[in-house]
Amino acid sequence: MIPKITLKKIAAEFNVSIATVSKALNDSHDISTKTKEKIQEFAKKHHYKPNKVALSLLNKKTKTLGVIIPNIMNSFFTEVFVGIEEKATELGYSLISCISNESYEKELNTVELLKSGTIDGFIVSLAEETQINKNFTHLIDAINEGVPVVLFDRVTDEIKCDKVIVNDFEGARHATNHLIKTGCKKIALVSVIDNLSVGKLRVEGYKKALSDTFISIDEKIIVRLTKKEDFETSMKIILADKNIDGLLCLEESSALESLKLIKSMNYKIPQEMSIICFTNGKLPQYVSPTITTISQHGKYIGETATKMLVDRIESKQEIEFSTKIIKTSLIERETTKQLK
Repeated sequence: MIPKITLKKIAAEFNVSIATVSKALNDSHDISTKTKEKIQEFAKKHHYKPNKVALSLLNKKTKTLGVIIPNIMNSFFTEVFVGIEEKATELGYSLISCISNESYEKELNTVELLKSGTIDGFIVSLAEETQINKNFTHLIDAINEGVPVVLFDRVTDEIKCDKVIVNDFEGARHATNHLIKTGCKKIALVSVIDNLSVGKLRVEGYKKALSDTFISIDEKIIVRLTKKEDFETSMKIILADKNIDGLLCLEESSALESLKLIKSMNYKIPQEMSIICFTNGKLPQYVSPTITTISQHGKYIGETATKMLVDRIESKQEIEFSTKIIKTSLIERETTKQLK
């Protein structure tokens, strides 16, 4: 086997430093034309391929971003990742991605593994366990060690960094208002994400819409469920109240399960029961009837977070931390009545 040619071997061949070889191969003006041509010709003859890790040690940049997503089965995070990947490629960066599966331990281990020279910065949406435990030391330490972090969607005020968030409060308020304006008198809410910052904001938005229209808030029809609880049984108890004629689901899977249950109970949709859910993934568009959704513009969030991180990595001066707020959009489909 022919031994692999390296920067070190090329440097030894010409009795120059590794940095000089790197500059010559990158056609730097700091190196004489004669020396550049000799090194480039030698490298080409010996089929030199750049070692990204070696170059990153020289440049103190890896041109790689770490991405930690809590749940890839959630279509919103899939859309965000598409945006991250497209923008990173456009800006000349590669990605190392990890799915924390809502685990604090996995999120922690990934940050510890990647922050020591493997990546230039992180794009992170906090795991459910991280938000429950309120332990953000691993990310705060990374920032203090010079590794920038951009948080998106699930964020915390305890970490001082750039953030991209959805206006979840306003999205839920707008959705609830839409149900009221289309004639719903008693609107239930279903949350399986009550441990998350976004879930709490959506509940507050729902309550604000009710209070603004002088509808009393009934905690009994705000359904907060954990993954271990029986969704169908809990929902059947709520839907036994025939006065309920509207349903706001705080994420996609609960909307799909609710729709299936409501159809089995022979409700007429949307005449007797209207449904709106977060977020605008593919499934709500292809079930029957199609579900009215609140779009969070996941792809744009991914693009924005990536641009913010790369701008910070490449900036030669201090930039103040900023928070970008993305507005939601209501996508009307068959589970809600038309405004009169």
